[in-house]
Amino acid sequence: MSTVKQGDTVHIHYTGTLKDGTVFDSSEGRDPLAFEVGSGMIIPGLDEAMPGLAVGDTKRVEIPSEKAYGPVNDANKQDVPRSEFPDNIPLEEGLQLQMQTPDGQAVPVTVAEIKEEAVTLDANHPLAGKDLIFDIEVTAIKAE
Repeated sequence: MSTVKQGDTVHIHYTGTLKDGTVFDSSEGRDPLAFEVGSGMIIPGLDEAMPGLAVGDTKRVEIPSEKAYGPVNDANKQDVPRSEFPDNIPLEEGLQLQMQTPDGQAVPVTVAEIKEEAVTLDANHPLAGKDLIFDIEVTAIKAE
């Protein structure tokens, strides 16, 4: 039986949870996730867990934040004057918005805090700073 190696395309079913058991993503009800092992298409901790697995194998992978979406970077938080927000946007913490960089690139942000004169926007990935757990099942391997 062949096992996963660098460069193979693997298909996995997965459920991703936080340490408290909260599910943040799952392939349940969808096609398996397909990716090339070692290509950087998925978070490093999950990519590193693939070699040696075979079709039908299941595994629980605990991934520290450094090998997932990294630590929270305070430089990715910015205060924006409340006056710059249109009145039709109902501001609330957790609201997902999109900003544009000077070159026109869209950047997703989350309203992190609402103060009297400013709104703190956070461009960190929502899972930054969090340790993750993935329960995976290998459903197919296509050798390079």
